[in-house]
Amino acid sequence: MKVSAILSFASLAAALPGSRTSKSSNGPFGVTAARSGSDIHFLSLTASGGHFWLGGKSQTYCPSGVGASCYKQNDTIIYGGNALDVIVPGGQQIYVDGTGALSFTVPHSAYIPPGSSIGPFNYSPGQPVGTWTYSGQGASGFMACPVPQAPSSSSASPSATATPMSAAGRSSQAPQWQVYAALSNATVPSGKVSDCLGFDALAVSLNVTSDHLAWEYI
Repeated sequence: MKVSAILSFASLAAALPGSRTSKSSNGPFGVTAARSGSDIHFLSLTASGGHFWLGGKSQTYCPSGVGASCYKQNDTIIYGGNALDVIVPGGQQIYVDGTGALSFTVPHSAYIPPGSSIGPFNYSPGQPVGTWTYSGQGASGFMACPVPQAPSSSSASPSATATPMSAAGRSSQAPQWQVYAALSNATVPSGKVSDCLGFDALAVSLNVTSDHLAWEYI
């Protein structure tokens, strides 16, 4: 996604009728990574398998009983800086787990594993692009860590089906980059924090109705 695309996305979001919530500086936003000259530059933040990634698509679920209240969200919408913007009762909180991985709670549960951190996360709105960051445990924001490749399988998780992506041609399959808090002692997929790339999390403010929210991320 180029800068022009980010700005177009922001304009489109602002044009959506009505807001799901009262107007708030912590309102819904989407995230795009910025690290000039790297493979992660302008990749969107996505959510699947309980964790966050750069690139690929978010995984959402829509129960049959809720009918038209569901929207298949390919990207990720955050609200308040520390939660996914979803319809499911109880919501889904964002946290950093004991390995340093950026994570989210499962639907219908507030359980967060011992050793995890719930913040602080900070969203600073911009016109139209702001920033989102995490400073818990002495972290300096976020980093993207490469996920080792493995033979693809229809039943494997994103980390097991990762395929290479570059700035020029990105995979439509599972993402290659998992998002972690920028911690020197993080336990990352490759085993070496030096393989990870720090990035700025650009936050694009959104004005969305419930018609454009996922029921839940899975």
